[in-house]
Amino acid sequence: MVSRVIPVEVFDLVIFGGTGDLARRKILPGLYRRFLAGQMTGDSRIIGAARAEMDDAAFRKTVAEALEEFVPEKHRDPATVRDFLSRLHYVAIDAKGEGGWSALKALMRPDVVQAFYFSVAPALFGDLALRLKSHGIAGEEARIVVEKPFGRDLATARALNTTLAQHFEERQIYRIDHYLGKETVQNLMAVRFANILFEPLWKSEYIDHVQITVAETVGVEGRGAYYDKSGAMRDMVQNHIMQLLCLIAMEPPYHFDPDAVRDEKLKVIRALDPVAPEDIVRGQYLAGGGQGSYLDHSENPTSRTESYIAMKVHISNWRWKGTPFYLRTGKRLRARASEIAITFREPPHSIFDDAKGWRENVLVIRLQPDEGMNLMVMIKEPGPGGMRLMQVPLDMTFADALGAEHAETPDAYERLIMDVIRGNQTLFMRGDEVEAAWAWTDPIIGGWEARGDKPQGYDPGTSGPEDALMLMHRDGRRWRDIR
Repeated sequence: MVSRVIPVEVFDLVIFGGTGDLARRKILPGLYRRFLAGQMTGDSRIIGAARAEMDDAAFRKTVAEALEEFVPEKHRDPATVRDFLSRLHYVAIDAKGEGGWSALKALMRPDVVQAFYFSVAPALFGDLALRLKSHGIAGEEARIVVEKPFGRDLATARALNTTLAQHFEERQIYRIDHYLGKETVQNLMAVRFANILFEPLWKSEYIDHVQITVAETVGVEGRGAYYDKSGAMRDMVQNHIMQLLCLIAMEPPYHFDPDAVRDEKLKVIRALDPVAPEDIVRGQYLAGGGQGSYLDHSENPTSRTESYIAMKVHISNWRWKGTPFYLRTGKRLRARASEIAITFREPPHSIFDDAKGWRENVLVIRLQPDEGMNLMVMIKEPGPGGMRLMQVPLDMTFADALGAEHAETPDAYERLIMDVIRGNQTLFMRGDEVEAAWAWTDPIIGGWEARGDKPQGYDPGTSGPEDALMLMHRDGRRWRDIR
């Protein structure tokens, strides 16, 4: 099986913050891999823009060092690297002033796809958008890419959307969430809507509950100041986990079309019930394993910011009424794992009255590591001695099932940037979708702040606070093991 690579149109991509950490780790290595795959055709160019004064040669040297650090050696053919670097240019830009904008305008070509990646702090989004328009740099078909956070509450999200809308139309704005670029996340839509097998069962009548887990082994080292202003709720639940929930719960769109898909996701967010305080568990990791606690990395020694959160969420619509969605995410946990587990209800009647070992069918979608899916089904345990049941997985690990040529799936940023060039917004959030997510999130955060709730301490290397286990146990359920 040979993977098809479809070239994109010739483009000029400007990366504001082109010397920053995200550009070095993800954006530029991802673009190199797309160049290596043959997707950057003709004389497409990448233009770095940042405050630092440097020329093209210095920028190319910086990018070459980033490729050496973040691209495996087997993919760094010297001739290919040289060819890629030759397409790089650099402009020193003052985001809040007038410096560098005339030079950038002189570089841009009006007859190719124009894309502008705002890999900078959200506080600069408005300044960049204003100057791109006021200097006549961005054409009517230009696209801008903005990174999260999209505000920190409903008011700031609305203000950000209003600012961007003053200079660009919604069809030109690409709010990027790298989770939506993961191969398995997109395959979730294929599994649901390209197979008759699951869709008839995809509702509360047959699904007992859904678990969404995003677990990390790292702490907040080096990000304490940022994280203390966000916490797990703002940093993960309001965006990444919300998007996963929407893809699981959405109705089939009439077509695989950007607005059709996003319309259905928006309906899910608007159908979310408020969350009761007893259905929320917040935690903060303690010191252990030779590493400091959350408070050791926070600038506030009495911080009540959560590094862990678990919630039980309900969706009030015909498809999902009565089926809870359990969400959890945290840092310094036992293992790094992101997965969605759909647990089906037990059969209405069992013919195996004396059989032991029965367990529910579970569809597990693994986002990381080892992207893939498996379906846990019941079979007869081999051997004599009666009808003994055991659970086994029908496993589809992508690297095993699809062959060596698919063992290395494209990074999420690679896919999403190419979608920007194609003008495909399906995997990007719309402004009303972002605002609806904050409208649901704000009362939850406001509630625990008003109550003065403190996060519970939990030991590093565990699955989180003890009360998170009780969140499931009181419903007669249990979390899947994080491994």
